[in-house]
Amino acid sequence: MAQINIRIDDDLKNNAETLFADLGLNITTAINMFIRQAVRQRGIPFEVTKNADPFWNDANQAHLRKVIAEFESGKGKFIEKTIEELEAMEE
Repeated sequence: MAQINIRIDDDLKNNAETLFADLGLNITTAINMFIRQAVRQRGIPFEVTKNADPFWNDANQAHLRKVIAEFESGKGKFIEKTIEELEAMEE
């Protein structure tokens, strides 16, 4: 059996261990799953792109920080909507 040694950021490793444990896996199993899928699909088994999710752009992040600060300072207001009202907002 072959062995692969890699270097990885400590925080990233700890976060991965926590995630995989929640999924009932360890890092070795998760990495083996990734490699098997890459071989099976003959490529990386997910999209690799330089385009970031537009939700996380600077303007959205600034807005989220502002809303959170307002809410935490008591200036925010709780809005309760029914499923029907939320679905109507989509249209």
